[in-house]
Amino acid sequence: MNSVTNDQISYRQLRQLKAWIATIFPKARIVFDLLFWSVPNRTIDQRQTGLDIIAIDRLARAGLSVFFALYAIAYPITLQADDGSLISSDRAARLAKAIESGNLRLEEDEKWGLLPSLLKALSISEASQCLVFSKTSFQPLKISIERPRAIYFNDDTYVGWVQESRLIEIGAASPEFGAAFYTLDSKRFEKPVIHPDRGQCLVCHDNQRTKAVPGFLVRSVYVSSSERFVRDSPAMVTDHRSPFDQRWGGWYVTGSDGSTPHLGNTINQSGLNHSQSPPTKLDIPKDVASGAYLRSSSDIAALMVLEHQTQMHNHFSRVNRVAKELEGALTSTEGRQHAESEDTLVFRERLDRYSEELMQYLLMCDEFKLQVAVVGDSDFTESFSKRKPQDSLGRSLYQLDLKTRLFRYPCSYLIYSDAFEGIAPIAKTAIGKILKRVLLSEQAVAGYESLSDDDRQAVAGILRETKKSFWNEYVEPDQ
Repeated sequence: MNSVTNDQISYRQLRQLKAWIATIFPKARIVFDLLFWSVPNRTIDQRQTGLDIIAIDRLARAGLSVFFALYAIAYPITLQADDGSLISSDRAARLAKAIESGNLRLEEDEKWGLLPSLLKALSISEASQCLVFSKTSFQPLKISIERPRAIYFNDDTYVGWVQESRLIEIGAASPEFGAAFYTLDSKRFEKPVIHPDRGQCLVCHDNQRTKAVPGFLVRSVYVSSSERFVRDSPAMVTDHRSPFDQRWGGWYVTGSDGSTPHLGNTINQSGLNHSQSPPTKLDIPKDVASGAYLRSSSDIAALMVLEHQTQMHNHFSRVNRVAKELEGALTSTEGRQHAESEDTLVFRERLDRYSEELMQYLLMCDEFKLQVAVVGDSDFTESFSKRKPQDSLGRSLYQLDLKTRLFRYPCSYLIYSDAFEGIAPIAKTAIGKILKRVLLSEQAVAGYESLSDDDRQAVAGILRETKKSFWNEYVEPDQ
């Protein structure tokens, strides 16, 4: 097993450090947001204050980069062991090891560099492309309305590509860390190196928006013509429960949305106050339409799937974390006179609560109901819906509905993922009990009223055949 030296720190320790900094400097985030994200109009602010906002912005970013670089040298984050090997078992880490060992070579494309080869190596479809023009990335100066950032994804891995950047961003669901982040230097064609994140990504990817674990998120924001967040406007984290009128601010959206209002394809100078300045509609940029991207689309169906799965991953990570804390507390109390300490009781209560919340999300409770059918890119919709496993009736949790809801059968396909498989047994026991209580009940269960009798029977039938080992061990162990 790979060891970790004393001069290294873990993701958890870094999270504790962030919390400590926030306690000592409670206004630091406010200043950060003001400098980086909340400048509504550079020209007006510069004229009113006499300050060069662009210069301040660049100076602040440079200072932050220097801080993280020095911090990373002093305290390397433990995505690597002391021998330099990656200790996460996620898909990106496995690819990095294959490249390093020479067992796999990424091929250079004349137009897009290493991107197509990387997507193929990670088993990510080009049809999953989603385009975001808000500056919600560590490469904000390279992202614009005309040159949006492209996101590609599969069940456990995400790739971010920015035009004219040598770095390709990679995020992967990690059984060890919840989420692990990497960059690929796309200009090193001879032997590309996938570099593990040293903590920079956790600034945005480890907070309450990600269930207080290293995780993923889709943000919807009001964006001005300068691609900045509009001051005093909400920044929302969206998933399958979010109303359409809160979704996709700062994103391009293609396909048919049935004329349902949403925030995609717009810039807005006045946020919620549309009476001052109504939103400006955007067309897909010429660079996208002319073939400068792998696809000329930012598919609405892919966006809906992306929103769902990011928060599903976070639920898995949160439950797994508290399960491991409970296991640790139980181990520390072995041999004592009392069966459970105060810590174990607290962790048990959290595990029960988080497991219930996970199951309500996994079974699509409180999902936003579509009023009009959504039509996405045929390639993504058809390929996603045909994925396996399928039961003996040809039913699959990957089948999209897009008429009244996202999935035909209301249960997340991520129950088949490595992230779910990596959940500790004590948490799977809690999850299995909830599944039995909800799916095998003869009537609707409180908190799961959105599931019809047909829904419960269909999901139970699919899981009984396609998730047989888990079902037999945790849902119906006595059958």
